[in-house]
Amino acid sequence: MKKREISTKTTEKQLLSGNEAIALGAFEAGVKVASAYPGTPSTEILENFCTYEGVYAEWAPNEKVALEVALGASFAGVRALATMKHVGLNVAADPLFTAAYTGVRGGLVIITADDPEMHSSQNEQDNRNYAYAAKVPMLEPSDASEAKEFMKIAYRLSEEFDTPVLVRTTTRVAHVKGLVSPGQQEVSAVKAGIEKIPEKLVMLPSNARRRRVELEARMGRLREFAEDFPENRIEWGDRKRGFITSGVSYLYVKEAFPEASVLKLGMAYPFPAKMIGDFASKVDEVFVVEELDPFIEIHVKAMGISCKGKELIPPFGELNASIVRKAITGKAAETFFEPSPIPFRPPNLCPGCPHRGIFYAISKLNVFVAGDIGCYTLAALKPLSSMDSCVCMGASIGTAFGMEKALGKEALGKIVAVIGDSTFIHSGITGLIDIVYNRGFTTVIILDNRTTGMTGHQPNPSTGVTITGDVSTLVDIEAICRAIGVKHVRTINPHEIEAAIKVLREEVERPEPSVIITKAPCVLVPEMKKRKDKPLFLIAPDKCTGCRTCLKLGCPAIEWVAVTPEEAKRLGYKEKQKGYSRINAVLCDGCGQCAPLCRFKAIVLATKEGK
Repeated sequence: MKKREISTKTTEKQLLSGNEAIALGAFEAGVKVASAYPGTPSTEILENFCTYEGVYAEWAPNEKVALEVALGASFAGVRALATMKHVGLNVAADPLFTAAYTGVRGGLVIITADDPEMHSSQNEQDNRNYAYAAKVPMLEPSDASEAKEFMKIAYRLSEEFDTPVLVRTTTRVAHVKGLVSPGQQEVSAVKAGIEKIPEKLVMLPSNARRRRVELEARMGRLREFAEDFPENRIEWGDRKRGFITSGVSYLYVKEAFPEASVLKLGMAYPFPAKMIGDFASKVDEVFVVEELDPFIEIHVKAMGISCKGKELIPPFGELNASIVRKAITGKAAETFFEPSPIPFRPPNLCPGCPHRGIFYAISKLNVFVAGDIGCYTLAALKPLSSMDSCVCMGASIGTAFGMEKALGKEALGKIVAVIGDSTFIHSGITGLIDIVYNRGFTTVIILDNRTTGMTGHQPNPSTGVTITGDVSTLVDIEAICRAIGVKHVRTINPHEIEAAIKVLREEVERPEPSVIITKAPCVLVPEMKKRKDKPLFLIAPDKCTGCRTCLKLGCPAIEWVAVTPEEAKRLGYKEKQKGYSRINAVLCDGCGQCAPLCRFKAIVLATKEGK
């Protein structure tokens, strides 16, 4: 991968997304090691950071490993970064809570990218609560420019207060672009190298008890610091209404009430209690505007300050200026645009997606499908309707096994677990070990499409390529399954649906653990996108009976054309035929899944002459 050329002398502003700005801020802060697991809305941070000279960046198997790698780099006296989406911090919570005890050597920052409105997530959690629970400071930028500068501030705080620092973004901050001014690259005062300090870094109970006392003292110092922290600021205006807010909500407040007084908290935790009290005493009424949980509101009320918050502001979903204005005044300003209703367009698997073939095959088995997180979660939607549960990364295998143990032998042939290759490596391996160790018989289907498709086609250990495009050791999933103790491991082509159905029926009835690996690349990986000789299928009009069987695949390339009885007669169809199927040549990827499904042989491979 070609490294980005950056001049630290330029003062020319750049138009960057929040994620791009965070990457630039990390580079300017002198970060040398960064680790992450891709997850929207955080993914682009590492994809941009890895393009800078003199840095090491990696996709880790999961977020826990990513934070542990970053923590290790910090222990070696180097500034380090771990990035993840909000649910990723659940996975990394174990090292996070103890890292608050050990503290750092080189600065350590963890990005948690929350997803209000659940644009691409299975839940909507507010990770400001992690700062409170883990007793670590959290910064919350409101736009791209602040995102860059807050990164540099975060590393200074980390080293000054001997603590990991959380930086919280949201989908809107991560993806909306703004003008950002490049700056000079900083050099940490911490000397890189190995330093043995077990009393600080080895969390035996005796050491941890001492560090717990230090942790509380540190929080006291941070609370004092928050009072004079420049990014916690009061913007005085009309004192009839006073707003306390943070992050992107600050922009919504400024747009909805440009004349009002605002206390903007750049440090989401800990709180500047004196500043909040002073602000509240000088305005007639206090409103707290924040997305998701009443995090600020609860703490403000705990100080004995009367305020209005979640009784007016929705506790879920994204906010905007119109919502804020209407919540406070009862009506939206005429200058705001109300969202326009648009036709519902459900997401769908891509034309030619290998996942479609295996899920169509599964749909023929009448089994409970314990699903997982990935593109393939879309198989839960009609017409495939082939997923019955989905909880979190890696949960499919444990969920299926739990159902097996709950039902006993009655479950044989009735339950399968489905998981992607990247997700299997992330947190599915341990579930499979559980099945083998505790003598289960659950069938696990691993969908190997040679990429992490869900988050934008990042490489993972099973692809044999790193984030920078370097060739690495390719993790052999089949060998892993056999090493765990699975005796029956079968690899199939998911595009060959009839063969897949046969294998599925054999394995789900097997009274011992089995794994089916579906192996076919995602249609959007580079080698697939560059194909020049991909086959093209079409539907012969004279053979199509309008039975609609092909539509059950849910392929976007297969279209249904409704016709009236008169049109049917004119086109040569039976009068009762209500329409016919056709294949959109632009969308067809040539996977061939549809052809064997048509018992009238209407779906045929196009010849070079187009016949």
